[in-house]
Amino acid sequence: MSTIEALFIFDEHNTPLLEHTYNGRPASGSTLLPLYLSHPTPRPSLIYLPSTNPATLLYSIVQDQLLFLAPCSSDTQPLQVLEFLHRVADVLEDYLGAPLLASKIESNYDVVAQLLNEMVDGGIISCTEPNALRDLVDAPSLMKSLLGNVGLPSTTPSSLAPSATPFSLGRGGGPSPRLGPSNAAQSTSPVPWRRANVRHTSNEMYVDIVETLSVTLSPSGRPLSAIANGTIAFTAKVSGIPDLILHLGCPGGISNAISLPVFHPCVRLNRWKERPGQLSFVPPDGRFVLAGYEVDLLGPSALDAFTTSTTKQSLPSLNIPATVSVHTSLGPSGSDFQVRLQLNPRFTGKSSAPPPSSASGRGGLGSRIAAGGGAGTSTAPAIEEMTIHIPLPSSVHNILDLRVARGMGDASYAPGSASIEWRISSREISMLMSQDRGGGVGCHATLSGTVVGAQDDDENGAGFDDTAVSLSTATYNYDDDQASSYQSAPTSTPQPSNSAQVDEKRRKANKILMPSAATVSFSVKGWLPSGIKVESLNVDQKKSKGLGGGVTPYKGVKYLCVSRRSVECRC
Repeated sequence: MSTIEALFIFDEHNTPLLEHTYNGRPASGSTLLPLYLSHPTPRPSLIYLPSTNPATLLYSIVQDQLLFLAPCSSDTQPLQVLEFLHRVADVLEDYLGAPLLASKIESNYDVVAQLLNEMVDGGIISCTEPNALRDLVDAPSLMKSLLGNVGLPSTTPSSLAPSATPFSLGRGGGPSPRLGPSNAAQSTSPVPWRRANVRHTSNEMYVDIVETLSVTLSPSGRPLSAIANGTIAFTAKVSGIPDLILHLGCPGGISNAISLPVFHPCVRLNRWKERPGQLSFVPPDGRFVLAGYEVDLLGPSALDAFTTSTTKQSLPSLNIPATVSVHTSLGPSGSDFQVRLQLNPRFTGKSSAPPPSSASGRGGLGSRIAAGGGAGTSTAPAIEEMTIHIPLPSSVHNILDLRVARGMGDASYAPGSASIEWRISSREISMLMSQDRGGGVGCHATLSGTVVGAQDDDENGAGFDDTAVSLSTATYNYDDDQASSYQSAPTSTPQPSNSAQVDEKRRKANKILMPSAATVSFSVKGWLPSGIKVESLNVDQKKSKGLGGGVTPYKGVKYLCVSRRSVECRC
């Protein structure tokens, strides 16, 4: 079992904010920080420091520009210590709010100190669930801060309050209330990750599945890799202790689609192993991450298809919302390029089905998902704002005649920048989709421009010429009778330049200035690349406690696909 010896937190200027020792006599933060900073960036999460006495393993994470360090002088489980640091950052964000700032930690040190004491007991990790910590440590509030500032008793936990007796002697010798959690007498929850005595006026449950799409395309448009990383976020606002069953479905079966699944501790793993696709769990109160997974969209046989296929039709195909292609070395001198965006007409956001009643833009859930009819639903997925990012070589000095065909979007570039940003709004995407006449014809937009390098700048500014310079050896007669003889043609003329060689040289120089790739960023509501769907979400009335007879929680589901410069086409 891993032992946590100490925790050090530093701000963005490497100023110490907090130093909390749990076990042993670890090296101080002033000793560990220079040793950590001496390593070149990017610094690994685990650094071995043989110069300390004893030799130390230093674990580190960076959250919102705050540095978290945890030293260990004994053999430990590295992943457990790193997970502990992430849990500390998540708990502080839950209590103090995101983003996590140094000023928040300094102004709420009493709460932070109690949280750290509850999370680790004698160096052993004990409680890291935010729901369970809510029963032990009260969150800071404006009223508690005001009462504490004027010296009145407050329910805010204080690390200075005595922990052995419920009362301490005040200034006059009489007993004064102990500063501590107001709910200390309450019974603890039988479920470690859920608060006790949870009560909600409106019982609701929401499932949000978000998948991050990552696709790499070859210059011919053939997919080289296509991975979707999914996260199932669950929001439970249900009274008592509900026992839920979430059933996931996918074409071809969940077990064949999902790989590398990870689950929240509340999920019963035996149920998933026996019946893949069914998640049985008692949820924490509020919003949490229920599960994560990875899906290979090309399938396990994609590598064999790449090596054995001879026709384009036999290669794996993808049905993604948008792809991009880059065409370079165009024009007479090879200095022009064109970026072509192709949109899938399936993602128009239009559907003929009537919209169901829903809350917060989510599709309703009964025994199955009701068909949605509005934009951004499972039956009418819609593309949100799109951005095409085109990186440029460092030798490019400027882009001339940057234009977008048919006025679709706004392309921006500053001379000397490293990339071109082409943004298309959702309204412009809808207009582009409406121009489709079937078969995807018309669902495309183009961006073109001309690259200018250092050589072209010299030609425009200093009269530089690629042609060879030849010196004439002709003589002139300056006699008065032939005053204009110096204007006559010389006896020997320069050698004419080879224009074909000059053009080829110029094309080779411009080829180096061409963009080598383009990436697409977008989000699609109501669609997942993996095809995973929520079939049902049921409450087990026999196992649930405190929900109340006849109470049926509202159920909602939402799908979202996100690409952050992850759909890349190379050229």
